Amino acid sequence: QVQFVESGGGLVQPGGSLKLSCTASVDLISEYPMAWYRQRPGNQRELIATIYKDNKVEYRSSVEGRFTILRDNPRNMVYLQMDSLTVEDTAVYYCNSFPPVRSAWSDEGTQVTVSS
Repeated sequence: QVQFVESGGGLVQPGGSLKLSCTASVDLISEYPMAWYRQRPGNQRELIATIYKDNKVEYRSSVEGRFTILRDNPRNMVYLQMDSLTVEDTAVYYCNSFPPVRSAWSDEGTQVTVSS
């Protein structure tokens, strides 16, 4: 059963940057479209960035131009480079395939807090 594990979150000031990393318990990231999701306080989990097998990318409008999704197939990794962070980006961030596999969600994700 595949599980995804995210890392790289933390506390950052508005305008700052973070790079999140994601790996899977099984060598499969190269086989599927992958995505980053986030759950902001009081909100449902939302899709924010997708990368397809041909490396075509799509972004939620609120993060487009600030976030970049990348994949490293030999390392079985997916990344999310986040720049120009705002307080509205404060959330728990998760990775999963696209569409997501229900059983593959991590329990904790990685917390990103943007605050001065």
